[in-house]
Amino acid sequence: MKPHPSTKIIHPEYVAPEGFSAFPMAVHRASTVLFENVAAMRSSNWLDKSIYTYGLHGTPTSRTLEARLAAIEEGEYCLLAPSGLSAISLVSLAFLKSGDDVLLPDNVYSPNRELAQWLVRDYGVSARFYDPMIGAGISELIQDNTRLIWAEAPGSVSMEVPDIPAICAAAHARGAIVALDNTWSAGIAFKPFSHGVDITMQALTKYQCGGSDVLMGSLVTRDIKLHERLETVRRLLGLGVSMDDVSLILRSLPSMPIRFAAHDNHARTIATWLSARPEIVKVLHPALSDCPGHENWARDFTGAGGLFSVIFDPKFTEAQTDRFIDSLSLFKIGYSWGGAHSLCLPYRMKTMRSNWAEQGQLVRFNIGLEDVADLISDIEQALAKMV
Repeated sequence: MKPHPSTKIIHPEYVAPEGFSAFPMAVHRASTVLFENVAAMRSSNWLDKSIYTYGLHGTPTSRTLEARLAAIEEGEYCLLAPSGLSAISLVSLAFLKSGDDVLLPDNVYSPNRELAQWLVRDYGVSARFYDPMIGAGISELIQDNTRLIWAEAPGSVSMEVPDIPAICAAAHARGAIVALDNTWSAGIAFKPFSHGVDITMQALTKYQCGGSDVLMGSLVTRDIKLHERLETVRRLLGLGVSMDDVSLILRSLPSMPIRFAAHDNHARTIATWLSARPEIVKVLHPALSDCPGHENWARDFTGAGGLFSVIFDPKFTEAQTDRFIDSLSLFKIGYSWGGAHSLCLPYRMKTMRSNWAEQGQLVRFNIGLEDVADLISDIEQALAKMV
C-alpha cells in the first residue's frame, strides 16, 4: 500500500549519506531519543554516557561541550546547567540535607548567600560564613556535620584570593568536600583539581560564551561518585540546556584563551594606571601586590581576566561615584561580564559583607576588548566630572 503524503512527510525515504565532515559540531536537538529495539530501551541506563536515553540527559552536542570543559579544567566529568546559579544550587541540593552544615566565604557570590539563607530558613540546614583569608584556620570551624565548604577564587566583587590548597586539606581531613566557583579564571588561569578542589563550578555565561548572550553553568569533577550524585539531582530537578545555546558556546570556546589573554592584558594595564590616580585609594586586582591574597594568586594562578574592583577615596560620596559611572561612555552599566564590552558597577559593600572595613565607595570594572587608550580616556574624563 502506498503511504499517504502526510505519512511520507513524517517518515521520509531519504537518508543523508554518511561521511560529512566539518569543524562545527552539529546541533542535535531532541526530546525523544530513539532506541533500536525494546531490549535496548529496557537495558539503557541514563547514567551511561556511551548511550543516549532522552534529550534532557544529553545529545552529542552537549556531551561534546561537557568533554571539552572537563578537559580545560583537567577534570574527568562535567554537567551542564541552565545558569551559573542553577549549578551552584545543584551542588548545595545534592550534598546538603536537614541537620547538615555548610561553610561559605563572607565574600561569596550574593545569590549563593541567599540560597544558603533559604536552606537555613526552610530546610533545616546550618550555614556559617568564614573569613575568606582564613586558610588552614578553617579547620577550627569544621564541625562533625559540616558536609560542604564553598570557596571562590578570587572572592566576588572584593577580589580576595584565598589559600585554596590549605582550605581543601583542612576540609578533607574532616570528611567535607570543597566546591569552588572558578568562573574568574575560566579554568585557564587556575587548575582546581591539582590544588585539592572536589567540584568546580563555572558560569559559562562569561568567558566561555564571550558574547553576553547565553546563560549556562557547568560542574566539573574527577570523582565519579560526586558526578553521579550531581547528575541524579539534575535529572530529578529536570534541569536541561538548549542545544542551540550549547552550540554558541562550542563556537566561542576555541577563541577563549586568546580572548582571556587580551582581557588580562587590558585589565592589568588599566588597573596599574588607576592605582596611580589620586581619586583611588586601592585597586583590588589579584595581580597587584596590595590586593588581599596576592601571594596566593602568584603561587597558584597563571593569569588573570578582565574583572577587578577599585575603592575610591572616602572623601567622594556615593552620589559622586554614581556620577562617575553615569559619565562613562564606553563602559556600560550592567551585570555579568566576560564579553567584549566593558562594564562598570557600584556596590554597597557594607550590605554585602559582615565585616567590611574599607571606608570608600567600591566600583567594579569589567575590562572588555576595546582599545586600552580609549578606555583610559573614558575613565579619565568621567573622573573629572565627579567633583
